[in-house]
Amino acid sequence: MHRPTKRLTRIVACAAVVPAVLVVAGCSSDSGSDKGGADQASKESKASASTAGDAAKKVQAATYKSLPQACGVFSKATLKDLVPKGDSKAGSSDDESTRANCSWSSLDNNGVKGSQFRWLNVSLIRFDSDANRGSGNDLASDYYAKQVKDAQASDGAKNVKTSKVSGTGDEATLVRYDSTYKEKKKSVTSKQQTVVTRVDNVVVTVNYNGSGLAGEKTPDADDLSKDAEKAAREAVASVEKTVSGSASGSGESASPSPSASKSSSKPSAKDTSKSASPSASKSASKKD
Repeated sequence: MHRPTKRLTRIVACAAVVPAVLVVAGCSSDSGSDKGGADQASKESKASASTAGDAAKKVQAATYKSLPQACGVFSKATLKDLVPKGDSKAGSSDDESTRANCSWSSLDNNGVKGSQFRWLNVSLIRFDSDANRGSGNDLASDYYAKQVKDAQASDGAKNVKTSKVSGTGDEATLVRYDSTYKEKKKSVTSKQQTVVTRVDNVVVTVNYNGSGLAGEKTPDADDLSKDAEKAAREAVASVEKTVSGSASGSGESASPSPSASKSSSKPSAKDTSKSASPSASKSASKKD
């Protein structure tokens, strides 16, 4: 009669022990899980840091570390041809090693027979490579595209034409258009030529426009375009001569890209400037 009671007592005792064992096992399992999560987070953190370091190393070093003097990129012969008797005016810049520009204006006065007005501007902007923003070449390429679009969308531009320019830097585009302005109550047509060029991490923008005054005929746009392209090639050649020492952010020696080197064997830009008139040339050069 007493045997069933003893057996029941043993069963109850065993049942009481089971939850405690389960609790201990559960705690042990949670502890392992926390440790595993910490290890995983540590690995991910190290991997992220390693990836960032690799990205910094992979950014292409900038070729050009300085810019030429903007007012000295053209030869005397070129200036005499494009802006006869023109005076140069350097634009203001906080750092001429990254941004520089210069302009020339010329009025060939023929008295009662009329006059020919010419305005030439060159601007240069250089981009350094940055681990977060990208290589200087890529940054310059983005800016180059923006300059072309800005030229195409210039206020008052008419008959806008865009064409690629070969043999000038890594990429180059000519944007030409007509614009009109008042000169002594008479409408004058100006032929604007803008050549935007990129050579590695530098963007060069050449603006050249001309107009006939006091009854003088309007200059031929094709002739002006050829002159503007010639000036752009010469400006690019001046930029290429600035290569020396190591590239920005790298201990390796820098050299121009193959396409840039080719352009330097041929004769020899900040923001695209609007066409200038004789009365507006001073204010335009200050704006650049």
